[in-house]
Amino acid sequence: MNAYASRSSISPSAVTLGLFAAWAVHDLEEVATVARWSRTRVPVLRERHPGVPDRVWRSMEAVNGREFATAVAVMGLIVAAASADGYRTGGRSAFYQTSLNGFGLHGLVHVAQAAATRGYTPGVVTSPLLVVPFTLWARGRLRRAGVLRPTRGRDIVSGLALAGAATAASHAVARRIRRAASAR
Repeated sequence: MNAYASRSSISPSAVTLGLFAAWAVHDLEEVATVARWSRTRVPVLRERHPGVPDRVWRSMEAVNGREFATAVAVMGLIVAAASADGYRTGGRSAFYQTSLNGFGLHGLVHVAQAAATRGYTPGVVTSPLLVVPFTLWARGRLRRAGVLRPTRGRDIVSGLALAGAATAASHAVARRIRRAASAR
């Protein structure tokens, strides 16, 4: 009998595979809105914040909807792997727990971005409604099942670092795919 069966009334799949489901809903919001947001809001933000280096604005404008969707698909592979590892280990996997923490923390980053830009940013609707609540719920279930690792300051750093590295890698792969496709 695993920890879930003995201490929790929820199945491990809701907690572990639920990470992938919550991520998919959240990233559908981003895919649906990022192209229009980049076209309409980046010029306004560029004017409002002239101290931000021009390369930042150019990189934001250079990402088209197709490239962004490719980056999301690559990220989906990473989140699916974390969810599957969590399921395989009954939620004990360090990769799964770090990914779960990173998912929740990245939701807070979305909210901070919207506050900083004083408006909508892709992902901000599902962050407080789904990303953060799911993360807190899943962590609570893992805690009650006795499998949640103690949280330390470095876990916050690790979660954010994993989310950032996975995002950077996803976009790098998407850029390479776009370049390869346009070279044909």
